[in-house]
Amino acid sequence: MKRLIKALRGVAYTVIPAELALVVCLLAGVRPPAAAVTATEAAMLLLVLAEAAVFVRLRRQGHSNRSAVRELVPESVLRLIGHELKLMWSVVLWVARRRHGVGDGDQAFGHARDQAAMIFGFAFVCVVETIGMSYLLSDWPVVHAVVLVLDVYTVVFIIGLHAASVTRPHVLSADVLRLRQAGHVDVRIPLERIDSASYELLFTHDKKEDDVLNVPVGAQTSLTLRLSEPVTAVGLLGKRREVSTVRLHADDSRALLKSLTQARSALSPPPGRPV
Repeated sequence: MKRLIKALRGVAYTVIPAELALVVCLLAGVRPPAAAVTATEAAMLLLVLAEAAVFVRLRRQGHSNRSAVRELVPESVLRLIGHELKLMWSVVLWVARRRHGVGDGDQAFGHARDQAAMIFGFAFVCVVETIGMSYLLSDWPVVHAVVLVLDVYTVVFIIGLHAASVTRPHVLSADVLRLRQAGHVDVRIPLERIDSASYELLFTHDKKEDDVLNVPVGAQTSLTLRLSEPVTAVGLLGKRREVSTVRLHADDSRALLKSLTQARSALSPPPGRPV
């Protein structure tokens, strides 16, 4: 089964780009040879049927719908799709003034303030670029439509990044600190593993430190956590690594540090004090 799934992925890496290229050609008014169109569509149909057959077989072997999809689709692809969906859903939450992952009794600490100006400035530049390209490509309606869709999506994507930062704050619960950044960073650190926490304002970070996780906002971090036991940090495409030092930023870093210190003290009271 694993060899079959691997073979299907290899075919997908060839057929799907060919299908996309065919669609672009048709939208641009270019007519590929009939044989090429027939071969591409036939290969796409066979790929879909084969994927469906393998999915049914995995379900019969006891896999859930989610685990069967994970077997068929590479993790990196699933994570990229999931990231896009998180950004779009964050825009909805932002408009509705709601937050994600903040339960009763949890403390939320925002981290979007110091990058808001840069994000909105970038979005403004993209809007200006969209208007300019619409004017320049007005005589080529097909190209204009394609570029317009890409430009609008870029603006929505940028707004989604900010919305995700606003609606997905750092969350401190009774026993876990959850660190987040937009839709691609989500790390849970048990409070019992935090050996020390200190205020440390940094504007440069060494990316070669494998055991250090930097979560900067506006190119800065202001809190440094050193762990007694490493935690697993998962990258955007699914790469996992063990980290023993975490640097992060919050809008009110000192308030987060104070609450974190209090929460850690509640877990391990000083000797002689009743629990």
